[in-house]
Formats: sequence, structure tokens, C-alpha cells
Amino acid sequence: MDSPAKPGTSEPAGESARRTPWVTIAFIYLGGVVAAMSFGKFSSVGPEVAAELGLTLSQLGWAISAVVGVGAAAGLPAGYLVRRVGAERSLVAGLALTAAASLGGVAAPDFGWLLTARSVEGVGYLLIVIACPALVVRLATARDRGTALSIWATFVPTGLAASTLAGGALASALGWRGWIALVAALTLAMALVLWTRLPRGPGHQSSGPLPRAGALWWPLVLAVAFCLAILVTLPVIVLLPTLLIEQQGYSAAAAGALTSVISVLCALGGLAVGVLLRRGAPIGVLALTGLLTLPAAWLLFGDHGSASAALAGAAIVSIENGFLGALGFAVLPLVLERLDHADVGNGVIAQAGSVGSLLGPPLFGVVAGGLGFQALVPAIAVGTLASVGLFLLVGRRASAKALG
Repeated sequence: MDSPAKPGTSEPAGESARRTPWVTIAFIYLGGVVAAMSFGKFSSVGPEVAAELGLTLSQLGWAISAVVGVGAAAGLPAGYLVRRVGAERSLVAGLALTAAASLGGVAAPDFGWLLTARSVEGVGYLLIVIACPALVVRLATARDRGTALSIWATFVPTGLAASTLAGGALASALGWRGWIALVAALTLAMALVLWTRLPRGPGHQSSGPLPRAGALWWPLVLAVAFCLAILVTLPVIVLLPTLLIEQQGYSAAAAGALTSVISVLCALGGLAVGVLLRRGAPIGVLALTGLLTLPAAWLLFGDHGSASAALAGAAIVSIENGFLGALGFAVLPLVLERLDHADVGNGVIAQAGSVGSLLGPPLFGVVAGGLGFQALVPAIAVGTLASVGLFLLVGRRASAKALG
């Protein structure tokens, strides 16, 4: 692990002598991927679950979104909890709690039971998404930190893609309960692997002072930029099947397949951030790439009637979703007062991302349902411009901090 931070600085002592433990970071990343698989495990079996338990579409939606609902309500307090308990313990506990709650969901006889199990899963998932990047910040060297965090930011699309592909194949053989039990077993196995892999003990808890309210100002600005980016890009992927079916005449199967492929592209956006940061690209320049979302939104939702243009626009928005999301994670260490505030800072980021994920799809649904899909173009433009503007402010702050 890192040497203790020098008083009054954010970098640990002996930083130049360390090497980034990429193997350990890879295990941490896999922990996040498995958590994202658990988060998205109903994507391929939702109709079967609804039919067996007698759920309405609204109830199924609540069961699916309960996980991010917990993060939207408790991200910051969870950050302080992770700081008190320790990121290593919090990660293992989060995986174990997610596995246990998932197993509880296997036995669900009705909506109330399933919603409760998913809410408990949300607590575990929140601990994971705060602890993992905090560990990455602590383990990676300054040169590798942006790259490592950008890779970490791809855990959701990677996990969702794995869950969708595997769930579709395995649920037909195992049934939806068998599929969920398998995901729970995989999550528990990952908890055991990380329990043996990560160091434990009180010496690995954050030992510095708790961040003051003022110390969270710039992480909060970054979190708002992150929230807006998620709010205006994630719903595009959610609404894409409906758009392709209603506006472009695709079958449900074709729309679902195209959406799966396009959603995976956001991982490329996340990886691109890591490559560009490693090559010294300024944060402001990276933030400005978010403006590509504006023409992409017109290609997707504009009144041009071209299916190929709509798919191209969706692909660009998906890449920008991953790009801006990864930028939020990668920039956080640069605006923290101290690196050992990463757990609380990630709590702020997690809460903001959860708010965007929770509110974006229904808000877009209301706009599209009341005013038509074309009305989403100015809505996306406003949110994107606000997000990019805040990212530019954060970039200036990071540059000033580096020079000062």
C-alpha cells in the first residue's frame, strides 16, 4: 500500500519510488464489473420475473432502479462510512452484502420482497462503487492514476454487457431464479478473492482529518457536471429501442441487438480518456469533446428520417457517456484537498451519478411523450452545455492547483 501522506500535501511520500500494482487494480476492477452484473441482472429476464410475480411494468422498473435509488439518497453519508470502516473492508462487505441480498431475491414471492432485496443490494452496490475508486486512487501512482480511474469508469458498461449476454443464454436453461443465484454465487466468490487479495487491518483505514465542508466544494462542482452528463446521455440508450421501433420501423429484436452494441461503445469513451490523459491532454480540451453530443442529438432525434444517421448519433452519445463519466472519475483526485479524501469525494460523485441515472430516463420519457422526440434535442443541448461549462471550471481549478 502507499506510504502515509506527508502533512499538508495530497501526494504520498516516496511516490516516485512506487510502481502501480496493476494486478491488484485489475481485481478491484473485476469486483466492480461483478457488481454491475448484479445491478443489471434483470435486463435479460425482466419479462419472466414480471410474469411469474405478477408485476406491472412500473413495479418492475422500481425493482430495477432501487439499486441506484439508494445511491441517489445516501452517496455522501456512505462515503464517510467507507472512510471510517476502510475501503478494503467496505469493498468486501459490499460484495458480500450484494451476494446475500441477491440470494434473498431468488426466493422472492412478490413485489415487496423483491423490492426489499434490491434495496439491500443497493447498499452493497453503493459501498462497492465508492470503495473501488478510492482504492484505485490510493494504489496508483500519480502518472497512472488518471488512466487507472478511466479504466475503472468502464465497469458499468462492461458488467451490463456481460450480464445481458450471459443472462440471455443461461436464464433459458436455469430459469430467472437460477440465473440470479448464479450471479449471487459469482459475487460472493469475488468477495472471497478480494478478501484474500487486499490488505486488511486498521492501518489501511484513512487516517487523515475528515474533509471540511469547504474542501468538498470543488468535488461538488465536479459531481454536478458528472450528474448533468449522465442525465443527458444515459437516457438516450434507455430510449433508443423505443425510438428505433417507433420512428425507424425496426423490429423489437433488431432494436434490442443494436442497442446492446451501441451501449458497449461507452466503454471505448472511458478508455479514450485514460489514453489522452496519459499523453498529457488538458482537462479543458477533453471537456470540450462533450460538445459532440449536440450534433449527435440532432442526428438521433432530428426530423431527417435517416436510420443510419440516428444510429450514428446514438453511437456518438454512447461514447460521450463513457467519455464524460470517465473524465469525472479521473479528475476527482486533482481537485481533492488531500488524496485520503477520495472515499468521501467518491461518495459525492456516486450520489450525483445515481441522481442522474435515476431522474434522466423518466424526465426524457415525459419530454418525448408530451412534445415528441425532437424536443429532446434542445433539452440535451442545455444539459450538455452546462456540464461542459462546469468541467471547464473544474479543469481550470485543477491546473491552478497543480501550479500552486
